Amino acid sequence: MNSPSLTFGPIPSRRLGRSLGINNIPPKVCTYSCIYCQVGRTSRFQVERGEFYNPEDISKSVKSRVEKIREKGERIDFLTFVPDGEPTLDMNLGVEIELLKPIGIKIAVISNGSLIWDESVVNDLMMADWVSLKVDAVSDDIWRRINRPHKALNHQSVLEGIIAFSGNYDGEIATETMLIEGVNESIEEIEKIACFIKDVSPSTAYISIPTRPPAESYVRPADEEKINLAFQTFKEAGINTECIIGFEGTEFGHTGDVVEDLLSILSVHPMRRDAVEEFLRKVGAVWEVVDELLEEEKIREVEYQNSRFYIRTIK
Repeated sequence: MNSPSLTFGPIPSRRLGRSLGINNIPPKVCTYSCIYCQVGRTSRFQVERGEFYNPEDISKSVKSRVEKIREKGERIDFLTFVPDGEPTLDMNLGVEIELLKPIGIKIAVISNGSLIWDESVVNDLMMADWVSLKVDAVSDDIWRRINRPHKALNHQSVLEGIIAFSGNYDGEIATETMLIEGVNESIEEIEKIACFIKDVSPSTAYISIPTRPPAESYVRPADEEKINLAFQTFKEAGINTECIIGFEGTEFGHTGDVVEDLLSILSVHPMRRDAVEEFLRKVGAVWEVVDELLEEEKIREVEYQNSRFYIRTIK
C-alpha cells in the first residue's frame, strides 16, 4: 500500500501540537461502533488482534514523510497512531513503535481503551510516550448505548484495565469523554465519570463533542450548559480538564488579537466572569468586547453554582 494511505499530516492538534498521523488500521475495523464516530459505522467488528500492514511499510512511509517535512523546515511534535479503526487491534503496534523510535520524535497512540485488559496491548502501549483512552461512560447500559461494543467485551474489565494501566505507565496519559445529548450528559453519569477519571489521574482529561457528521444522524452534541457542568464537575474533583468543542482559532495564549484570543480560550476553558474581567484588564480591553461576542452568538453565558461562566458557542 502506498505511503499516503499510511501517513497523513502533519495536522495541528490542540492536544499534541503538530501531529503526523499514522493509519495502521483499515477503515472501519474496530472493537466499538460508536454512535458519534466520524468514520461511520463499524464494517468489521473484531476483538482479536491481527496483522493489517507490514511494519516495515509503515516505518518507511513515516520516515519518508518526516524527511520531506523536515526538508521544508516544518516542525513535527508527535507521530500519532490515529487510524480509521482501533489502533491496538494491530498486533504489530509494538514493533512499529520500536521501528519509529530512532526518528527521535515522540510517539502517541489514541485508543478507545477497549483492549487495555490484554497484556500484549498493555506491553505495546507502554512503549509510547503519550496515550489517550476513551471514557465515555461508567454505567454499563450507557457504555453499550454510546460505544456499541463488540459482544465479547466486558465493561468492568475495560475500566479495571484502564486503572491498572494508568498505575504502571511511565508516559503521559490522557482521557477523552465525548458528551452526547440525551445519552451520557446527565449529572449522575458525569459525576460517575469524574470519580473514575480522578482515579486514573491523567495529565489532562478532555471533554469533547462531535464536530463532524456522526455515524448516526440522531446524534446531537451536549449543549454549552452541560459542557460547562461537566467541566466544573471534573475540576472540582481535582482533574486537569480541557474542552474540545470545535473552534480552530488561534493557539491558546495572548497573540494581540483580543477577540481571537478570548474565543480560543473559551473553546478550551469556560471562564468565570471575574476571570474574563481579569483577562480583559491584562490585555487592555473593555467588557464591550464580551457584549459584542454575546450579541453575535459567538459565546454563551451560562450559570453554575450562582456564578456566571462564558463558553464558546457550539456551531
